[in-house]
Amino acid sequence: MNAAILTNEFPPEIYGGAGIHVKFLTQELAKLCHIEARCFGVQNVDENNIHALGFSRKLGLNPEDDRFQKIFKPLDIDLQWAASLKDIDVIHCHTWYSHFGGVLASRLLQCPLILTTHSLEPHRPWKAEQLGDGGYAMSCWIERTAYEAADGVIAVSQGMKRDVMKLYGVPEDRVKVIYNGIDPDFYAPTFDEKILTKWGVDPKRPYVLFVGRITRQKGISQLIQAIPQIDKSAQVVLCAGAPDTIELADECKALIEDVQKTRDGVVWIQEAIPHEDLRVLYSHATVFATPSLYEPFGIINLEAMSCGTPVVGSAVGGIPEIIVDGETGFLVPLKAKSETNFEPVDPKAFQTDFANKLNKILGNPELAKKMGEVSRKRAIDVFSWKSIAQQTFDFYQECIDRYKREGKR
Repeated sequence: MNAAILTNEFPPEIYGGAGIHVKFLTQELAKLCHIEARCFGVQNVDENNIHALGFSRKLGLNPEDDRFQKIFKPLDIDLQWAASLKDIDVIHCHTWYSHFGGVLASRLLQCPLILTTHSLEPHRPWKAEQLGDGGYAMSCWIERTAYEAADGVIAVSQGMKRDVMKLYGVPEDRVKVIYNGIDPDFYAPTFDEKILTKWGVDPKRPYVLFVGRITRQKGISQLIQAIPQIDKSAQVVLCAGAPDTIELADECKALIEDVQKTRDGVVWIQEAIPHEDLRVLYSHATVFATPSLYEPFGIINLEAMSCGTPVVGSAVGGIPEIIVDGETGFLVPLKAKSETNFEPVDPKAFQTDFANKLNKILGNPELAKKMGEVSRKRAIDVFSWKSIAQQTFDFYQECIDRYKREGKR
């Protein structure tokens, strides 16, 4: 089988959960089939049964609203992808950036199209800040068109399966739930106090850890505003960079600076942290915080759990399918304003509840230790990449067989 993986992110150019997913999935899938990867970047790799080519823009388009460049760039690259592929049995797209190319290539090459739902555009209205209102409307249209054309959809959680069926009318028999995975050999309890000191963290004090982009989706503003209620003997370490917009970066900066005036131990790391260092930060943390307002799955929760750290997370999206409330951490209910506005109806109540759950673990070392051990076991037992790659390969074959039965090929 020749499978084409179309993706914005591919090693070494990875900045988010979708990129991590693609990295590990392709490594395992390549043991089962040949992979033709197409991505954004300068990659040119042909090894371990993976042929990966990176592409950059060629068309010199200059829209009046510069935010529209974020639309024209993927369309430009997607066209190049479609022209570069041949002898493909199945096309697998990751994120809306790849969807236009996937639809074109599946029609040209007459093979099934599969999409993985890392997120859904209608549930991210704040994207209008990045893309402009017209750009956001365009990304939503591209995504809808792809889901309506898809021969199969991989949902990373049961919650995402329900959303795909509701938003885009995808038949249930064409949606397969396959979780994100983790490499438990890499993300294992790893301790090195020198690494903590390197990043400005005091090895002698417990700490809450947050890792994520500065985006509305990740709920970082909610966590920062909860910090005054978090046990003052603990540090709060915020690994937060890559802001969606300058305005959001400034907003986050102001919130952090305000809280730093009222207490010590609030550490803000804006640089991209190597994963070798990040696993050390996960391992030393007393508790990991995921205050997301929207989270289809939440692969960072698995990384923390695999390193033996309990997690406190919002009870949204796929997070309740990862965290076992009271066993691997705690879930915090979040009542959203609407189906398209995920801001909490009562932010102060959410922040207080979140801080209280963090404090419950911070104040009980034995509970933290026990939850961390159960977290590690769950990450290994349920979320291995080898199992996930096999499920994905089997779904490829199912979609190929159905495509042929329906006379599309």
